[in-house]
Amino acid sequence: MAVCPNGHDSASDDFCDTCGMRISGNPPPGGPVSGPSSASGAPAPARPDTAGPGSAGPGSAAEPCPRCGTPRSGQFCEACGYNFAGPRFTPSAPSAPPAPVSPPTPSAPPVSPAPPVSSAPPVSTAPPVSLAPPPTAAPPSMSSFPYPQATWTAVVGPDRAYYEQVQAVTGPEGAAVAFPSYCAERRFQLVGNQMRIGRRSVSRGLSPEIDLTGPPADPGISRLHAVLIAMGDGGWAVIDPGSANGTLVNGSEIGVGDQVTLRDGDRINLGAWTAITVHRD
Repeated sequence: MAVCPNGHDSASDDFCDTCGMRISGNPPPGGPVSGPSSASGAPAPARPDTAGPGSAGPGSAAEPCPRCGTPRSGQFCEACGYNFAGPRFTPSAPSAPPAPVSPPTPSAPPVSPAPPVSSAPPVSTAPPVSLAPPPTAAPPSMSSFPYPQATWTAVVGPDRAYYEQVQAVTGPEGAAVAFPSYCAERRFQLVGNQMRIGRRSVSRGLSPEIDLTGPPADPGISRLHAVLIAMGDGGWAVIDPGSANGTLVNGSEIGVGDQVTLRDGDRINLGAWTAITVHRD
């Protein structure tokens, strides 16, 4: 078993297992240092001045490594490999922070020379005078207006004759629908491009312009029963988009999707007893 220079037993013969000191090439501590034999055969005393440069002498403390502080045991540090025989390590002083750079001072813009002043005033040329009268704009035609110019009104009320006609067709099933004892007359002015006729529905988000929800409520009217459409000549037409009980104009049922032009005084019947009469003022 090898012994390191610090006196530790080590199974490894190159570095100590306890302190990590190099073992190869170093005699055990406290042992005699033999020098060359003299002529008489007796060993010569060891010379303390034969140590390498920078090594610690007998009885002096081991020199610490200037890089990591490990005690010196040879020419090179056992911990970081520093060369004691080479140039000394001097920690560099911290460099001074760079001086602040002041922003450049804006320079004044270059002054451009003023344009030369002409002594003679500029001569302007007057536009030629036209002797023709200005053109007059033509008055707009009635067809150029997007909405009808005439005033139309829809009057809603109950129709007893129509109710009896419906009862004769439906038979016992229509007996459950009674003719209203009182129904106030309502008037709607026709404006815009179209006027929807039906009953208000919150769930469907439907709010027709001619709302026939009631009271009294006509159960034969669909949510969207019919639509009044504005014509280009200022008149109106009616169309049934597909109601459940159909739509009549002056007593004749109109087909689904057919557009029927209305005249002043025409009567539209729908539901079980409702009549809408259109008037042109």
